[in-house]
Amino acid sequence: MVATAWRPSSGGEGFRDRLELSFQRRGLVNLPAGSSVPLLRQHLWLVVRGMVKLSAVSEQGDPLLLALVGPDEPFGESLSSQELLEATTLVDSDLLCLPLSELSERTELALTLVQSLSQRCRQSEALVALLGLRLVEERIRGFLELIANDYGHPCDQGLRLPFRLTHQDLASALNTTRVTVTRIIGQLREEGWLTGDGQRHLVISHLPRRC
Repeated sequence: MVATAWRPSSGGEGFRDRLELSFQRRGLVNLPAGSSVPLLRQHLWLVVRGMVKLSAVSEQGDPLLLALVGPDEPFGESLSSQELLEATTLVDSDLLCLPLSELSERTELALTLVQSLSQRCRQSEALVALLGLRLVEERIRGFLELIANDYGHPCDQGLRLPFRLTHQDLASALNTTRVTVTRIIGQLREEGWLTGDGQRHLVISHLPRRC
Protein backbone atom coordinates (compact mmCIF):
# COMPACT_ATOMS: atom_id res chain seq x y z
CA MET A 1 0.00 0.00 0.00
CA VAL A 2 1.63 3.23 -1.17
CA ALA A 3 0.39 6.78 -0.56
CA THR A 4 1.09 9.51 -3.09
CA ALA A 5 -0.16 13.03 -3.58
CA TRP A 6 -3.34 13.32 -5.65
CA ARG A 7 -2.69 15.46 -8.71
CA PRO A 8 -6.01 15.73 -10.59
CA SER A 9 -5.86 15.51 -14.36
CA SER A 10 -6.30 18.76 -16.25
CA GLY A 11 -9.14 17.42 -18.39
CA GLY A 12 -11.26 15.80 -15.68
CA GLU A 13 -14.94 16.57 -15.32
CA GLY A 14 -17.81 15.91 -12.94
CA PHE A 15 -17.29 14.39 -9.54
CA ARG A 16 -13.51 14.53 -9.53
CA ASP A 17 -13.47 18.20 -10.54
CA ARG A 18 -15.72 19.09 -7.62
CA LEU A 19 -13.36 17.37 -5.22
CA GLU A 20 -10.23 19.08 -6.51
CA LEU A 21 -10.63 22.22 -4.47
CA SER A 22 -10.75 20.31 -1.20
CA PHE A 23 -8.36 17.44 -1.82
CA GLN A 24 -5.57 18.58 -4.14
CA ARG A 25 -2.95 17.74 -1.54
CA ARG A 26 -4.59 14.71 0.04
CA GLY A 27 -2.71 11.44 -0.29
CA LEU A 28 -3.95 8.68 -2.54
CA VAL A 29 -3.58 5.04 -1.59
CA ASN A 30 -2.16 3.06 -4.51
CA LEU A 31 -3.02 -0.64 -4.51
CA PRO A 32 -2.10 -3.27 -7.11
CA ALA A 33 -4.68 -5.63 -8.58
CA GLY A 34 -5.82 -8.32 -6.16
CA SER A 35 -5.23 -6.24 -3.02
CA SER A 36 -7.58 -6.29 -0.05
CA VAL A 37 -8.83 -2.83 0.94
CA PRO A 38 -9.19 -2.34 4.72
CA LEU A 39 -12.70 -1.19 5.59
CA LEU A 40 -12.18 1.40 8.31
CA ARG A 41 -14.87 2.45 10.74
CA GLN A 42 -16.20 5.98 10.26
CA HIS A 43 -14.50 6.29 6.88
CA LEU A 44 -15.48 6.03 3.23
CA TRP A 45 -13.26 5.04 0.35
CA LEU A 46 -13.53 6.76 -3.04
CA VAL A 47 -12.23 5.12 -6.20
CA VAL A 48 -10.26 7.74 -8.12
CA ARG A 49 -8.85 5.35 -10.71
CA GLY A 50 -9.35 1.62 -11.06
CA MET A 51 -12.03 -0.84 -9.98
CA VAL A 52 -12.97 -2.54 -6.70
CA LYS A 53 -15.06 -5.67 -6.16
CA LEU A 54 -17.28 -5.87 -3.07
CA SER A 55 -18.00 -9.40 -1.92
CA ALA A 56 -19.18 -11.42 1.06
CA VAL A 57 -19.91 -15.01 2.06
CA SER A 58 -23.44 -16.35 2.40
CA GLU A 59 -24.71 -18.25 5.45
CA GLN A 60 -24.14 -21.45 3.47
CA GLY A 61 -20.51 -20.48 2.87
CA ASP A 62 -20.96 -19.53 -0.79
CA PRO A 63 -19.15 -16.48 -2.23
CA LEU A 64 -21.34 -13.50 -3.14
CA LEU A 65 -20.46 -10.72 -5.57
CA LEU A 66 -22.31 -7.71 -4.15
CA ALA A 67 -21.16 -4.81 -6.31
CA LEU A 68 -18.52 -3.35 -8.57
CA VAL A 69 -17.21 0.10 -7.68
CA GLY A 70 -15.59 2.20 -10.38
CA PRO A 71 -14.04 5.65 -10.75
CA ASP A 72 -15.70 8.45 -8.75
CA GLU A 73 -17.78 5.94 -6.74
CA PRO A 74 -17.61 5.46 -2.95
CA PHE A 75 -17.71 2.33 -0.81
CA GLY A 76 -17.20 1.48 2.82
CA GLU A 77 -18.41 -0.40 5.86
CA SER A 78 -21.03 2.26 6.61
CA LEU A 79 -22.61 1.76 3.16
CA SER A 80 -23.26 -1.95 3.61
CA SER A 81 -25.31 -4.18 5.88
CA GLN A 82 -22.97 -7.14 5.36
CA GLU A 83 -20.97 -8.04 8.45
CA LEU A 84 -18.25 -9.83 6.48
CA LEU A 85 -17.91 -7.37 3.61
CA GLU A 86 -14.66 -7.62 1.66
CA ALA A 87 -13.26 -5.15 -0.85
CA THR A 88 -10.67 -6.27 -3.42
CA THR A 89 -9.07 -4.31 -6.25
CA LEU A 90 -9.67 -5.84 -9.67
CA VAL A 91 -6.98 -3.71 -11.33
CA ASP A 92 -4.22 -1.40 -10.11
CA SER A 93 -6.22 1.29 -8.31
CA ASP A 94 -5.86 4.72 -6.69
CA LEU A 95 -8.18 5.20 -3.71
CA LEU A 96 -9.00 8.13 -1.47
CA CYS A 97 -9.95 7.62 2.20
CA LEU A 98 -12.47 10.15 3.58
CA PRO A 99 -13.48 10.48 7.25
CA LEU A 100 -17.25 10.56 7.65
CA SER A 101 -16.86 13.58 9.91
CA GLU A 102 -15.85 15.67 6.89
CA LEU A 103 -19.19 15.05 5.17
CA SER A 104 -21.03 17.15 7.76
CA GLU A 105 -18.44 19.90 7.44
CA ARG A 106 -18.22 20.05 3.64
CA THR A 107 -21.62 20.42 1.98
CA GLU A 108 -20.26 20.20 -1.55
CA LEU A 109 -18.50 16.96 -0.78
CA ALA A 110 -21.65 15.49 0.75
CA LEU A 111 -23.78 16.49 -2.25
CA THR A 112 -21.41 15.01 -4.80
CA LEU A 113 -21.22 11.76 -2.84
CA VAL A 114 -25.02 11.60 -2.79
CA GLN A 115 -25.05 11.96 -6.58
CA SER A 116 -22.57 9.13 -6.91
CA LEU A 117 -24.52 6.91 -4.50
CA SER A 118 -27.69 7.47 -6.51
CA GLN A 119 -25.92 5.92 -9.50
CA ARG A 120 -24.94 2.94 -7.34
CA CYS A 121 -28.58 2.54 -6.29
CA ARG A 122 -29.73 2.49 -9.90
CA GLN A 123 -27.13 -0.16 -10.67
CA SER A 124 -28.31 -2.26 -7.71
CA GLU A 125 -31.94 -1.99 -8.86
CA ALA A 126 -30.94 -3.10 -12.35
CA LEU A 127 -29.16 -6.13 -10.89
CA VAL A 128 -32.22 -7.06 -8.81
CA ALA A 129 -34.33 -6.87 -11.96
CA LEU A 130 -31.89 -9.19 -13.76
CA LEU A 131 -32.20 -11.77 -10.99
CA GLY A 132 -35.93 -11.94 -11.77
CA LEU A 133 -35.26 -13.20 -15.29
CA ARG A 134 -36.06 -16.89 -15.67
CA LEU A 135 -33.36 -17.78 -18.21
CA VAL A 136 -29.78 -17.70 -16.94
CA GLU A 137 -28.56 -16.69 -20.40
CA GLU A 138 -30.69 -13.54 -20.21
CA ARG A 139 -29.24 -12.74 -16.79
CA ILE A 140 -25.68 -13.11 -18.06
CA ARG A 141 -26.30 -11.02 -21.17
CA GLY A 142 -28.02 -8.33 -19.11
CA PHE A 143 -25.29 -8.23 -16.47
CA LEU A 144 -22.48 -7.95 -19.01
CA GLU A 145 -24.38 -5.20 -20.84
CA LEU A 146 -24.94 -3.36 -17.55
CA ILE A 147 -21.29 -3.30 -16.49
CA ALA A 148 -20.07 -2.65 -20.05
CA ASN A 149 -22.29 0.41 -20.33
CA ASP A 150 -21.19 1.64 -16.89
CA TYR A 151 -17.46 0.88 -17.07
CA GLY A 152 -16.57 -0.37 -20.55
CA HIS A 153 -13.97 1.23 -22.80
CA PRO A 154 -14.70 1.69 -26.51
CA CYS A 155 -12.67 -0.46 -28.89
CA ASP A 156 -12.95 -1.58 -32.50
CA GLN A 157 -15.06 -4.61 -31.53
CA GLY A 158 -17.50 -2.85 -29.16
CA LEU A 159 -17.14 -2.15 -25.43
CA ARG A 160 -14.21 -3.74 -23.58
CA LEU A 161 -14.32 -4.45 -19.85
CA PRO A 162 -11.12 -2.98 -18.34
CA PHE A 163 -11.01 -5.69 -15.66
CA ARG A 164 -11.42 -9.45 -15.39
CA LEU A 165 -14.26 -11.24 -13.63
CA THR A 166 -14.09 -14.96 -13.02
CA HIS A 167 -16.91 -17.27 -13.99
CA GLN A 168 -17.44 -17.81 -10.27
CA ASP A 169 -17.88 -14.03 -9.83
CA LEU A 170 -20.61 -14.04 -12.47
CA ALA A 171 -22.24 -17.12 -10.98
CA SER A 172 -22.36 -15.64 -7.48
CA ALA A 173 -23.79 -12.35 -8.76
CA LEU A 174 -26.51 -14.02 -10.83
CA ASN A 175 -27.61 -16.91 -8.61
CA THR A 176 -26.37 -19.72 -10.81
CA THR A 177 -23.43 -22.13 -11.01
CA ARG A 178 -19.94 -21.66 -12.40
CA VAL A 179 -20.47 -24.60 -14.79
CA THR A 180 -23.57 -22.94 -16.23
CA VAL A 181 -21.78 -19.61 -16.64
CA THR A 182 -18.86 -21.31 -18.43
CA ARG A 183 -21.26 -23.06 -20.83
CA ILE A 184 -23.21 -19.90 -21.66
CA ILE A 185 -20.07 -17.76 -22.03
CA GLY A 186 -18.87 -20.32 -24.57
CA GLN A 187 -22.16 -20.06 -26.47
CA LEU A 188 -21.99 -16.26 -26.51
CA ARG A 189 -18.46 -16.44 -27.91
CA GLU A 190 -19.58 -18.85 -30.64
CA GLU A 191 -22.40 -16.46 -31.57
CA GLY A 192 -19.97 -13.53 -31.79
CA TRP A 193 -21.96 -11.65 -29.14
CA LEU A 194 -18.92 -11.82 -26.89
CA THR A 195 -15.22 -11.77 -27.73
CA GLY A 196 -11.97 -11.23 -25.85
CA ASP A 197 -8.70 -9.40 -26.17
CA GLY A 198 -5.07 -10.34 -25.63
CA GLN A 199 -5.36 -9.60 -21.90
CA ARG A 200 -8.34 -11.94 -21.46
CA HIS A 201 -10.72 -9.02 -21.00
CA LEU A 202 -14.25 -9.52 -22.29
CA VAL A 203 -15.57 -7.41 -25.17
CA ILE A 204 -19.32 -7.10 -25.70
CA SER A 205 -19.22 -6.84 -29.45
CA HIS A 206 -22.81 -5.93 -30.27
CA LEU A 207 -22.87 -2.75 -28.16
CA PRO A 208 -22.25 0.52 -30.02
CA ARG A 209 -18.93 2.21 -29.35
CA ARG A 210 -19.35 5.38 -27.34
CA CYS A 211 -17.77 8.63 -28.46
